[in-house]
Amino acid sequence: MELTIATGTTASAEHPLKRSERLQLRLFDGFELRCGQERLALPLNSQRLIALLGLRRTTTRGQAGGILWPEVSDRQASGRLRTTLWRLHRTGRAIVDCRGQLSLAAGVDVDVSTWVRGARQLLDDSGSADLPRLAAVPPVGDLLPGWYEDWVLVERERLRQLQLHALETASGRLLEEGRYADALDTAMRVLHLESTRESAHRAVIRVHLAEGNLGEAVRQFEACRAILERELGVGPSPLLQAMLATAELPLGLGRNG
Repeated sequence: MELTIATGTTASAEHPLKRSERLQLRLFDGFELRCGQERLALPLNSQRLIALLGLRRTTTRGQAGGILWPEVSDRQASGRLRTTLWRLHRTGRAIVDCRGQLSLAAGVDVDVSTWVRGARQLLDDSGSADLPRLAAVPPVGDLLPGWYEDWVLVERERLRQLQLHALETASGRLLEEGRYADALDTAMRVLHLESTRESAHRAVIRVHLAEGNLGEAVRQFEACRAILERELGVGPSPLLQAMLATAELPLGLGRNG
């Protein structure tokens, strides 16, 4: 068996990458690359290249140079990329596969990839739901805190939106199964992440209405209206208002908007 190392050459079969020696890349809550219990110390440029590949899976050399060093010429960016790959090669670890497009080596496990697979499975599941799994959708965490490059901000927002959709989907599935407490808790987790998200307010109200808690539904509606007006200067959408308009509300409640 042959293994790719950073320069695109191969390591001999005398030193196979054992399962216990697989690299673990963490991008949530800060950059960290480990091999077992050993934390690998890497220069910042090496970290940035590894993080880029961990998030985008593959990229050309030209794209990588332009993304990581947009302030310099293409020739300078290409030189910096070559230096970064050379330094990764000198670690003696199979981290980056340079054959064709750049990608992480097969022996690198990425926490973001694992999380995205779980979120996608939840969103794509059209059959019976795994209720314990739905009730425990893990939080994303803060992707690469302290990194403010444009490409990081884009990926951070992409994952945040994926998390919000996954949690709302979980809340809806749990509601369908009659697990009202779990459905409500999951919807409230969305509001904790983004209080101005009207679809999350609707999810909370939907649970209250399913339980027959009309007063709770109205209070959530009023809370949503106050947040939207304060933060965005807008009122609830017709869709949200229609949810209460069709409910049998106590006299005078929810009719003032």
